[in-house]
Formats: sequence, C-alpha cells, structure tokens
Amino acid sequence: MAAENKVFDRYAERGVSSTKEEVHSAIAHIDKGLFPKAFCKIIPDYLGGDPNYCIAMHADGAGTKSALAYAYWRETDDMSVWAGIAQDAIVMNTDDLLCAGITDSILLSSTIGRNKHRIPGAVVAALIQGADSFVRKMAEYGFEIHLTGGETADVGDLVRTVIVDSTVTARMKRELVIDNGRIVPGDVVVGLSSYGKALYETEYNSGIGSNGLTSARHDLFGADLAQKYSETYDDRTPPELVYSGSRGLTEIEPITGMTYGKLALSPTRTYAPVAREVLARYRKEIHGMVHCSGGGQTKVLHFIEGLRVVKERMLPIPPLFEIIQRDSQTPWYQMYQVFNMGHRLELYVSEKVASHIIAVARQYAIDAEVIGFVEASPQAEVCICSPHGQFVYKKQ
Repeated sequence: MAAENKVFDRYAERGVSSTKEEVHSAIAHIDKGLFPKAFCKIIPDYLGGDPNYCIAMHADGAGTKSALAYAYWRETDDMSVWAGIAQDAIVMNTDDLLCAGITDSILLSSTIGRNKHRIPGAVVAALIQGADSFVRKMAEYGFEIHLTGGETADVGDLVRTVIVDSTVTARMKRELVIDNGRIVPGDVVVGLSSYGKALYETEYNSGIGSNGLTSARHDLFGADLAQKYSETYDDRTPPELVYSGSRGLTEIEPITGMTYGKLALSPTRTYAPVAREVLARYRKEIHGMVHCSGGGQTKVLHFIEGLRVVKERMLPIPPLFEIIQRDSQTPWYQMYQVFNMGHRLELYVSEKVASHIIAVARQYAIDAEVIGFVEASPQAEVCICSPHGQFVYKKQ
C-alpha cells in the first residue's frame, strides 16, 4: 500500500482526485432524491406535477481534455478535435442518464467558457457545429437530444484556454427508472467495450473517454508541450510532474497507426444506440447500470451496500492504457481506479438475459462480455482479477 499511496500523492499534486472524497463528503447529507441508488439524482415531477413521473438533471463536461485539444490544434491546425470535445461534453451527460434508464427526449444546454485571447470564434463555431453534428447522428439511431442553447462566456481572467460543459434534463415515468438498489447477489456483470470502432463511429476509438486526462496527458507527452503551451497546465504543479512522458503529439502509435495526440483525444464513446435497444427489450431484467467514468472500475462502489462485485474476466486492456502505464509506471491498482481500462458501461442483470444484451452490443460492432458477478459481502467492495494482479477496493 505504501507504493499506492505514493502514487496517489503524485496524482493529487497535479490537483486532481480519482475518488473525489472531498466532493462526496460535501454532499453526504444532501437529499439523494427519489431513487438514492440511481446513477443520476431523480427528483419529483416539479414541472408537470404528475406523481407517476419524475425528472433527472445532470451536469458534466470534457474536463481537462480541452487543454490537450488546444495544444493539438495549435500544433497541427486540425479543427476536428473540437468536434470531439463537443461530443465529450454531451456524452458525459447523456450516458449518465442512460444508466438511470432515460433513452429519449433529452434537453441539452451547453456552456463554453473561453479565454478570448487564445480561443477565437472559429473554435467556438467548431464546438457548436460539433455538438449539432453529434445530435443529428444520434437522431439517426432514434436517440433524441434537443439543443436548447446555452452560454458562451469570455472569462480570460478565470480560464487559460477553454472549458466545455453541458447540462441535460429529462422527464420520465417513475416505473421506468433503473435503480442500482436492485442489484442482488447472483447478478452477472456485462461490460461493453470502450475501444475499437463502433458502427456509428468514424475511426478507431482508444477508449480513453473524458476521465483521467490530467494524468494521461502529463504521463504520456513530453516536456516540449510545457515549453510551447504553458497555458495548458497549472504552474503550481511540481515541475517533475508536468508533461513527464516521452511521446509527441503527432508521433504515430504503431499498433493503431494513429497519432498519440488523436488517440488521447478519441471522443468519448456513447452507448446510446445500444442502451436504447437493450432497455426497450429487457428493461425489467436490468437491475443496475453503471457508467465507469470518474473512479474507473470502482465507480459501482457508490451504488452498492452489502455486496461484492467480482470482475474476473475483464476485456483486453486497450493499447493506450498499456502505454500510459508503461511510460508512467503507475501501479495497476491505480490504473483501474482512474481509467475504464477497456469497458465503460456495465449492466447488472440476471444471467438469463446476458447473452441477449451481448448480442445487441455486437450488432453495433461493440464487443461485450460477461466480465464478472455479484455476491453478498459484509462490506461493499470491488475485486478485480487482472493479468497484472488481483486488486480489492472497499467503499470509503
């Protein structure tokens, strides 16, 4: 554990936390809503006043991934990275709603805070166009997101480059809510791959998502980024932790044939088309859904009591995560706590429907497998059996 704590200190010194203890402590006594174990907070239908309905609202964004997009754009003039950031900010919200069982009629508002000296109007336009393009693509698969506008603010005194966030709202019948409180011993865990090329994606996806990017970019890329783009990091970070890797933004990764920059900027994969179809067919058989975002493979700990989730047949680790670990020497224990490591959506279901869910995912060219099971336990915990060791994480 000493080595693990040392790495956690290294992670914290970059100003980030994979477990967000302070945040969870701050909200510990806040009302958890109608379904305390649901992935998103569910509140009464204050808009319509119908006791049979409820409302979910959620806010998230692309995080520090936008700082890497800025550096890549400045280095290459490739504007396409901004469409990816727009998608990141949307998917980090919509796919959280999916885990509560919401699959349509989502209202989305976007917030862009930029440093106008560094982020011109063309970038703002690319972000807005990217959001519109993603929404239209999802509409082709029956997943309705309605853009309601938002706010673009020039806040150069607060933001070094740009921050891209979104807020989503949806109304649904209470009986349709997926509540992780229904997860029981005997359930199996179906994991959906975060990497590869889904049917609705245009290129290979590294699986990185929008979590752990502060760690990933500093551990992956070399010191020349610090010299050229000092605006992409906090100058209070210890110098030895700033862009301490060896890779170049435009250097080609040999396995995928993509640049390391584009791999790290792979847009966060949405599971909306798959989840929409799965929920339409098997909603009553789904006991829980977890988006393995902040907290990586330990995310489910926030939603269980008296259960142990054993992940014994994990999907293969994508190349990018292997590279990050090898270059940074981050213990595998923490890799699974920071990154999704290969699958970012988990469904907790009865064994009889697992194969059907896997078949639906594969129709969309997304690999899926039964990666584990649930059993009773005196304490909530996750046990990961990986090629690099067995790791146990307990609820704080």
